[in-house]
Amino acid sequence: MGDEKKGLAKKGAPSKAPAKKEPEPPKAEPKKEEPAPAPAEEPKKSKNVLAMFSQSQIQEFKEAFTMIDQNRDGFIDVDDLKDMYNSLGREASDKECKELLKEAPDPDKLNFTGFLTLFGEKTSGTDPEATLLNAFKMFDEQDKGVLDEAYVKDLLMNMGDNFKEDEIRQTWKEIPVSGGKVDYPTFVRYIKRGKDDE
Repeated sequence: MGDEKKGLAKKGAPSKAPAKKEPEPPKAEPKKEEPAPAPAEEPKKSKNVLAMFSQSQIQEFKEAFTMIDQNRDGFIDVDDLKDMYNSLGREASDKECKELLKEAPDPDKLNFTGFLTLFGEKTSGTDPEATLLNAFKMFDEQDKGVLDEAYVKDLLMNMGDNFKEDEIRQTWKEIPVSGGKVDYPTFVRYIKRGKDDE
């Protein structure tokens, strides 16, 4: 009978072994799913950044980036910023340059996509455009979306940072004027997104 008990114990042991193996597959599955979303997020950011600007604006940013990237390695770092300052006749400390790079995704160096992202965050948000629009609306008592051309010139020359005559002439090359009226919502759009936006 002792042998029969041993035989039963042996038969019971294999039935318990598979039960221990069952919890292992669920542990492996979450590990496979976690890393998958991270690579998908990067291209979305790049596409959104490029969509914020017209092709001519991107070209202008590329030229500015290249001017700052003094050693032409494709990144702006502390040394590039110091060299740029030196070329302008000013010495900048490491601390100042690191402060400038602080907002970059990688605080040690900034690539072109990061450069565009920083400008996109600063120039393409809805709040700054809305702020400009609201500033014009303060002077539009009839809320028509237009202001008299002479009135806008007077405001620019006599309020805030006074425009000079040559600055007015330069602005009027870009400003949308029709029938003596300035279309300020379109002008704000030009300021924020450029004329090539549409």
